[in-house]
Parts: sequence; structure tokens; C-alpha cells
Amino acid sequence: MKIQSYIDHTVLKPETTEKDVIKVCEEAKKYSFASVCVNPYYASLVNKELKGSDVKTCVVIGFPLGANTKEVKAFETTKAIEDGAQEVDMVINIGALKDEKQDVVLDDIKAVVEAAKGKALVKVIIETCLLTEEEKVRACEISKEAGADFVKTSTGFSTGGATKEDVALMRKVVGDKLGVKASGGIRDYKKTVDMINAGASRIGASAGIKIVEQAKGDDLTATEGKGLY
Repeated sequence: MKIQSYIDHTVLKPETTEKDVIKVCEEAKKYSFASVCVNPYYASLVNKELKGSDVKTCVVIGFPLGANTKEVKAFETTKAIEDGAQEVDMVINIGALKDEKQDVVLDDIKAVVEAAKGKALVKVIIETCLLTEEEKVRACEISKEAGADFVKTSTGFSTGGATKEDVALMRKVVGDKLGVKASGGIRDYKKTVDMINAGASRIGASAGIKIVEQAKGDDLTATEGKGLY
């Protein structure tokens, strides 16, 4: 399995322009990345630019803080799908998780899962750098209960990104029923391989081209992460 098939080619900075997005879409088609991941404003543009390719349109929801209400996240998901999103990466309500309001977190994720049902994959960003190990486990368990398709480490906009230890923990909790996406600070081939061998089945990165070029055409032999999605 080629490493590019793991990569969500990402462009999420606030200063991103249409020209930047079009460039990323062209790169994604050239390198056969899994998806292009953007903010909701660019969903329709990405969908248009990727038409006729196998690259998916991925849109972030409640990004990057996760502090929107479930109703807002559900509406944002519905609109993103109308605009062409085939995958959505939502940020959980981190404060509610820390307050041990499990029902709030569950309902938050369920609202997005229900809005996306049968139309788009749902990846749940738990923002590992802000959580204790117990909270990471709880976030993964709740995501699984809510019917999500993936759990994801990070937004890349907080105090830290993905670690192989967090990826391994998340994979252990969700088993082989959900995908695990590692995102945040993954900028080279070695770290990408480390994440996949720890259990990641998808990689979020803005350095996708660099990663692929460093791979030198290798077929990637991964362990738990391989072939889930």
C-alpha cells in the first residue's frame, strides 16, 4: 500500500486563499492522496476541483476549538455535505469532556454522525495534547458509542500534535472497528511510518508531498493501521 493513500492533504490556515486551495487540489490529484481537507468555506471549490478523481473532499467541523453547540455542528455538517464533503473532521466539546459531562460529549458527536449518516465519514478530533490519558480513553470510547468512523488526535492548532503513544492508545481503545487519524506536526516520512505502525489508518498533513518524495516509492508495510479504510 502506497503511503500517499493514507494522507489527507491539508490546508486549514486562516490566510488560505482560493489559489492556495486549487494548488492543493492539483497536488492531491497528482499524488493520489486520500483527501483534501479544508475549512467549510472551501468545500464547494474543492469538490469542483476534485471532480473525476478518487480524492475525497474532507471538511472540518467546529474547528478548531470544538466549543460550538451540537446544533451548530450538525448544521455545519449538513451544509458541508451539500457543498460536496464526503468526509467531515469534527472537534469534540473538550471542556464538556473535562467536566465529565459524558452525555454532552456523546450528544455532540451523535449530532454530527446523524447529520452525516450514509453521506460522509465522520472523524472525531479529540485534541490529545489537552487531555489526560483517562480523558483520551473516555473520548475514544464515547466516539465509538456515538457511531463515528474515526478518532483523530489533533487539530494542529493547539499546544501539540500527534504522538505515536497517543495513536497506539487510541487504536487499543477502538480496536479494529474505527479508523485512527494522526494529525498535527507530521512533516516527514519517518514520523508518518511511525504513526502508521502505531495504528494510524489515516494521516493529516500539509507536508504530504515532502512525505511522499522521501518515501522513494516504497510500499508501506504497516501493522494495525493498514487497510482499515
